[in-house]
Amino acid sequence: MTDQCSGGCLCGNVRYTLDGSFDAFFLCHCTYCQKDTGSAHAANLFSQHATLSWQTGQEYVKTFTLPGTRHTKSFCTECGSALPRVEMDGALVVVPAGSIDKGAVKQPDAHIMMASKADWDDELDQVAKLDGMPS
Repeated sequence: MTDQCSGGCLCGNVRYTLDGSFDAFFLCHCTYCQKDTGSAHAANLFSQHATLSWQTGQEYVKTFTLPGTRHTKSFCTECGSALPRVEMDGALVVVPAGSIDKGAVKQPDAHIMMASKADWDDELDQVAKLDGMPS
């Protein structure tokens, strides 16, 4: 858990701080999260009592909710990076783990929605691990 963290988007237009600790950290394998991350899963931290403050670039933040679902994503309109969002009338802050660049982050609590995981998301611990680009 953390008492404060900060982060932002890839292009640097958006910066935020979050005061408060995280309650949960989930790796979600649902098909919606696969689509909006382009990966096997989303990695989001959740807090029911933290305060999100935009330091710069709030005008670049757009929030999209998939019609007919509760699936929501905030992102930078310039570079597309996933960004934090406030949900449930302010009762929940959701922070994409990859957007955090300063502050300790807790270990994930669980992989969720495994019934809809990507077909290729099996035995990934057996795949080669490289420190840099392949030669």
